[in-house]
Amino acid sequence: MSEVLLVGEGNFSFSVAVCESGDVESITASCLQPEQQALAQEHAAHNIQRLRDRGCRVLFEVDCTRLNEHDAIRCRVYDRIIFNFPHCGRKSGVKKNRTLLAKFFLSCAKVLKADGEVHVALCNGQGGTPCDNPMREWHNSWQAVAMAAEAGLILSEIRPFDRDRYQGYKCTGYRSQDKGFHVEGGLNHIFTQSLPFTMPKKLKMDAAIGKETVSFELPEELSEYVNRDFLSRQSRHPVKLILEQLLREVKSSWPVCSVSSNFPELLSCSQDKLQACRSNLSSSEIYWIKPIDKDCEPAEEQQFSSSSYMLRPSLLMHAEEIMQREDFSPGTIYALSGLVFQRVPISPNRSPVYHQLLLIAVLPSEPQPVQSLQNNLEALLSHHEVSFEKEELGEEHRVCFSSRELSNFGQITCVPLPRSKPPHYKSSVLTLLLNLDHLVTLTFSIPDWRLLWTLDPRFLASFEPGIQVPAAFQPFSLYPPRYTHDVSFWMEPDTFDELDFHEAVRVATCGAVKDIQLVDRFRHPHMGHASLCYRLSYQSPDRALSRTRVLDLQNQLRTLLPLRLNITLR
Repeated sequence: MSEVLLVGEGNFSFSVAVCESGDVESITASCLQPEQQALAQEHAAHNIQRLRDRGCRVLFEVDCTRLNEHDAIRCRVYDRIIFNFPHCGRKSGVKKNRTLLAKFFLSCAKVLKADGEVHVALCNGQGGTPCDNPMREWHNSWQAVAMAAEAGLILSEIRPFDRDRYQGYKCTGYRSQDKGFHVEGGLNHIFTQSLPFTMPKKLKMDAAIGKETVSFELPEELSEYVNRDFLSRQSRHPVKLILEQLLREVKSSWPVCSVSSNFPELLSCSQDKLQACRSNLSSSEIYWIKPIDKDCEPAEEQQFSSSSYMLRPSLLMHAEEIMQREDFSPGTIYALSGLVFQRVPISPNRSPVYHQLLLIAVLPSEPQPVQSLQNNLEALLSHHEVSFEKEELGEEHRVCFSSRELSNFGQITCVPLPRSKPPHYKSSVLTLLLNLDHLVTLTFSIPDWRLLWTLDPRFLASFEPGIQVPAAFQPFSLYPPRYTHDVSFWMEPDTFDELDFHEAVRVATCGAVKDIQLVDRFRHPHMGHASLCYRLSYQSPDRALSRTRVLDLQNQLRTLLPLRLNITLR
């Protein structure tokens, strides 16, 4: 880093230490006091002269909460802004120091480069993170992460404050006196800028179904999940990496052919076809689509029509088409991967869109193929708590695998072919369906599935070519704050669809809600309508989420709910 701004300096000894370390090219050192008052501190005059001799700028009367108003500072942007052991002075309590931090961060954001860092050294216990030892109660800490979030900053790293690295540094200014803080056990908190929240929008899309091109609007809550090309040839996304690793495991036992045909994500499908592909999804869990250029029934009626357009809920719907290909050969496993769409409640473990892998083959009717595929998965998941449950439903054999976070995230099914259909005598159709996204979160210990879809380049940077893929992903946003808010409303039980409510929450809160729980239900004994109360847990794994921002999102939700649902807010 080349351009560094230091604020809140006392005797300027830290600025001298940074300057003489040789790590930076340009230093601006500043303090709040007037020049004469600053020079009165022990060794300050000598340190200031050393800085000036080395070409550093020294500024006085710089308010760290109004950096952009200072004539010499506002005309520049900085790679790093450093504030060591901030304090309001005297016996100010935690609330005043929180306010100091919040205003400082807001001021920093206006003079910080897009990829710049803000370094704040705090005494042990002040930060309010698990790195403090001991960790104070949240209300008794400075809540550094939450204060930084008000300025769009996230905590990206915490290091022990290495006083020995800066020879000659003497911390001063404790309670506005010329003496130092207790820096033993101090921690350096490094903050970076995060991407902003953006409202999802409907996307107009075209899909080729046979010889017909269908135009439709994608629901807003799905807009950030499409056209991302995670599985393209050039991709280094972890979903692509885990797919390649899994296919290598399978190829060690069977010949594998990757199906490269462009299967559309929009399908014309009937309820009969859904049953034929053994889907256990209900109509309400499917994204039914009304084409733009056709006079179709409303979405509510489409669910029960004999034939409708929908976003595919499972790759298994392409199984018959794959088996009818001219190059389909018994004994070879065919692999198809892509996005599937399912209307699900907001939760930490399930996403409305995920990458699925379908393996399908006609193999000899014996237990070996099922066991072989199970062994491939066990080899990949040997270090994770994944359970495999075998089921026998008549002649059908099934193995379901579940993790502690998500039950049945994949299954292997083996169904015998009718003996009257040569040449597959005594053969079975073997299929494997697997949620690749969940497999990725398990393999790389990714704490939140939403990180797979982040637009922040720091996520993919961990998986770039030439970089050793980590056994455990290191988040670039540490200890994101969590907030809870309730929303209550009256509704008519016969018209309320809970999945519609969850979709509205996804849209209004820009995906910032991690979990929703129903905490209270009341039905009026005479009027017939009911009251529901839901508790929303806000937390973002990649973007700065402040208390102020959450209140804005909650208000957006309260505005949107009556417009989209037949409810009355309480």
